[in-house]
Amino acid sequence: MTRGRFIAFEGGEGTGKSTQAKMLADTLAARGIDVELTREPGGTPGAEAIRGLLLDPPGEGWGARAEALLFAAARADHVARRIRPALEEGRWVVCDRFVDSSRAYQGSAGGLGDDAVRALHDIGSGGLHPDLAVLINVAPDVAATRLAARDAGRSDAIGGRDAAYHAEVAEAFRRFADADPAAFAVVEGAGTPQEVHARVLKMVEPLLRKAA
Repeated sequence: MTRGRFIAFEGGEGTGKSTQAKMLADTLAARGIDVELTREPGGTPGAEAIRGLLLDPPGEGWGARAEALLFAAARADHVARRIRPALEEGRWVVCDRFVDSSRAYQGSAGGLGDDAVRALHDIGSGGLHPDLAVLINVAPDVAATRLAARDAGRSDAIGGRDAAYHAEVAEAFRRFADADPAAFAVVEGAGTPQEVHARVLKMVEPLLRKAA
């Protein structure tokens, strides 16, 4: 059986990646491809439980190390129980965030370091990486407008961090894409969802041709 393809959507807060992940999954399904749409943290009952702890933490919240460990634990369960089985059965997986988000948020903006995040990923998830990471890039003012409309002034524990933190996240994603252009497809996120989706499809077409 041919292994399925794994596409992750990455980007900072308010980039529209969740919308684009769903639109891509819908388009793939319409083309007759067996596809699963999932998210991080989350995707399995255990990982969803950890998501609640991360986005609405108890007490004073988590330090950088504890936060990174929780993300790694959620991802390990997600990979073992959902992503790998789907790929091995020939299904495509479209995921809203994966390990590059941990690298950007906890590794870079959180100060833990890229090597530590990668080591956690190797231990917990066997070093699994997407066939393609689609990085949605938008200007900070556009992202802020989208967040205001989405959250109505109520952000989660990570989305509500200060502007400097989120600027570092965005810069980290740019560094990752520049350093490994074969692994990333950088898509301009300005415009309507349909316009952005058309750009995404152009980046995904090579995988579709290989699977044909």
